[in-house]
Amino acid sequence: MARGMNHVYLVGALARDPELRYTPSGVPVYEVTVAGEDHIVGNDGRERRLPWYHRVSTLGKPAEWMSERNLKAGDVVMVEGSLEYSSWEDQNGGGKRSAVRVKALRIESLHSGTETVQDAGGGVRLGGGWNVVMLVGNLTRDPELRYTPGGDAVLGIGLAVNESWKDRQGQQQEKTHWIDVTLWRELAEAAAQLKKGDPLLVQGRLMNEAWTDRDGNKRNSTKVEATRVEVLTRGAGAGSRSHPGRGPWGHGHRDPQYGVPFGRLGY
Repeated sequence: MARGMNHVYLVGALARDPELRYTPSGVPVYEVTVAGEDHIVGNDGRERRLPWYHRVSTLGKPAEWMSERNLKAGDVVMVEGSLEYSSWEDQNGGGKRSAVRVKALRIESLHSGTETVQDAGGGVRLGGGWNVVMLVGNLTRDPELRYTPGGDAVLGIGLAVNESWKDRQGQQQEKTHWIDVTLWRELAEAAAQLKKGDPLLVQGRLMNEAWTDRDGNKRNSTKVEATRVEVLTRGAGAGSRSHPGRGPWGHGHRDPQYGVPFGRLGY
């Protein structure tokens, strides 16, 4: 498996006041909702504003330290963190459940001249911001290309991102984070040739999806919408795989879904 890379960078406004709580075992948890907008220009030349809201949490002593900063709704912050996968058994008989959340390694207050926007639910979001994810992992299955009724290519892939660290006793620990990634249009068609196990570098934006399951329960999921994909070489000392006559997928620096230069995503 490729040595994992797992980075999330967010710049946005706090949608509501932060919350410090404690688990039944006494572990402090500091939670904030960071909100902003991705400004995207489509192939039709029209700008679209796509609001995003991401729940961010920190555990342990850092949670209590962050709570002492007295941040409040409307404050603009920068978050540096990673995507954290967790799974559990539903005690109500719903089977195995899983979720991907943003684990903050750092939260810093910023002085931003960008205006904030009041949303319909009474929250606040930044009228811009950063929403950037970078991952290195391995494909968990062969991709399956499909097309929307409007003719747009879409490819959903699963990425296994490996994490390793040493615990307090000096023992090596490992964990795999299972991340869903969506590719659109030209990027989706180019990546359709990939195979299970291929190591990838993915750059994109974090997004949330909501749906209703077969039992009528409302569900939410967090995934990555890719804007750039680089195929890495299998094995140790991995570098980029060569593609004669073509650079990394997503070359030309245009968003595969909306045809927007990457630099315009979450500025």
